[in-house]
This record gives sequence, structure tokens and C-alpha cells, in this order.
Amino acid sequence: MSEIKTNKLTGTSTAGSILVTGEGNSTTTSLQQGLCKTWVNFTGISSTAARDSFNVSSLTDDGTGRTTIAFSNNMANANYSGSWYNNGESGVNYNNFSNDFIGGFMPRVTGSYSVYAYATNGGADAYYNDSTIVGDLA
Repeated sequence: MSEIKTNKLTGTSTAGSILVTGEGNSTTTSLQQGLCKTWVNFTGISSTAARDSFNVSSLTDDGTGRTTIAFSNNMANANYSGSWYNNGESGVNYNNFSNDFIGGFMPRVTGSYSVYAYATNGGADAYYNDSTIVGDLA
């Protein structure tokens, strides 16, 4: 068994490009492209607050069920991809939530994105909110 210990990986032909051989040894994957660039676990009950996060500088409560998540390090463009999951008691007996990345309310930009939690009767603050973003950092 071999072990490599390092504090920094740098590509040999391009410093920011490291390829990893995929399963089956027939394809390669860019290590940088496969990394999650931002993640956050937060509550929207009473006050919007992060429980834990990576590359998130702030959360803004934009109204019932609406939150803007700002990056510590911006994305290269607004064409990144993400996922968002929410669930949990909202204080008004909602347990089944739906969610959206907001386009019209707050457009996706390189420095932030917005999400909206809602239940049957409209916007609802959710206790559990988990979001991840993948794409290119600036």
C-alpha cells in the first residue's frame, strides 16, 4: 500500500489542470471540474443562519422562504449548476416543502444565487436547507 502526503497538487502541463483516470481505465476526469465549489447547511426559521458552510460569505433573508447565498470566492460565470434540498417544520405545520432556484426574483450571478422554499400556501421558512454549487471559480 502506498501513501502520498502533500499540501498542494499542481498539474505538470497546466498548473490548474489535473486529470484523474476514471473507472474502467478508459476515460479521464478533470479533478477541478468534479469538486463542489460551494455548500451550505442553514435554517430559515426565526433568523436565516448557516450551521456550516464552505465558500459562503453570507446568507440574506429576502422574505418568507427566500434566501440569497453569497459566495466568498465568485464563480467564473453565471452558468454554474447546483442542487438544493429543504425540509423540516416551518412553525406553521408544513412538513412537505418544494423549492426553486430563483431566476426572476434574484437572477443567478457570479457572486450569489437565491433560493425559494414554499409549501401549499406559498412561501414557507424551512428548518433544514442544504445547497451545493458546482462549476468554475473565477
